[in-house]
Amino acid sequence: MPNNTGSTKTPDFKDVKDKAAEAAREAKEAAKGVASTVANTASNVASAVGTRADDAAAAAGRGIQSMAESIREHTPDSGYVGTAARTVSDTIASGGRYLEKEKLSGAADDFTEVVRSHPVPALLIAMGVGFLLARAMSRS
Repeated sequence: MPNNTGSTKTPDFKDVKDKAAEAAREAKEAAKGVASTVANTASNVASAVGTRADDAAAAAGRGIQSMAESIREHTPDSGYVGTAARTVSDTIASGGRYLEKEKLSGAADDFTEVVRSHPVPALLIAMGVGFLLARAMSRS
């Protein structure tokens, strides 16, 4: 028959409860640390992707400007064709400069502002583009 009067002490319910509560607090803190690390990593990845997209947009802008310059070089300087080519190349170059300067994030901000300023025309344009895409895809 075991002797309960010796130096061995049976754990009391309060001690078990306190240890369980302490273990739960430690687990909660560890989970918070992991969640914070994951959130920081995701933020860093998103930032890197955004930077790469902006860099790609700027490079595309430079390419567009180069294409505009090529149009200018390979078309007549005078006459109707020359005037039309100059107008087209100036417009293309302007778009390239805009894309190089504003990058993708700036263009997205400008687009958002235009949609907020003119919601009905933006909605009608979106519906028209959706209709045309649907027709194009149904014929394929």
